[in-house]
Amino acid sequence: MPPQPHTTTLQDVARVLMGSFMVVAGTGHLTFQRQEFQAQVPDFVPLSKDTTVLASGVMEIGLGLALLALKGKNRVRMGIGLAAFYAAVFPGNIHQYTHHLSAFGLDTDDKRLGRLFFQPVLIGVALWSTGALTYLKRRK
Repeated sequence: MPPQPHTTTLQDVARVLMGSFMVVAGTGHLTFQRQEFQAQVPDFVPLSKDTTVLASGVMEIGLGLALLALKGKNRVRMGIGLAAFYAAVFPGNIHQYTHHLSAFGLDTDDKRLGRLFFQPVLIGVALWSTGALTYLKRRK
């Protein structure tokens, strides 16, 4: 993997905001939003909903801290890893929508449907803000 592509100030700001958001969201998984996050755990997940929420919270905190701290080629890897994480949790958003579960102020099907379109934005920002998008384009 080549060195980290140059990132702009705007990308750096987006990365710091995203990393901070991940740490706060992960903390919410472990504490004050624990029950709400359980609404997003699909029924096919073999672990209990609480265990899944706790594990994903620890993962989010770790990803957020790594996003804030990593430099160079590791930042590109982090962007790809975070994008993969967002893709992996997307079935939870679909579950919340298809089962009409209210959480995080998403108390209507229209709001839950709108949330589905936000996940690809998170994936894109993870790739763009870390320089991973540039790296992946260059590999083609």
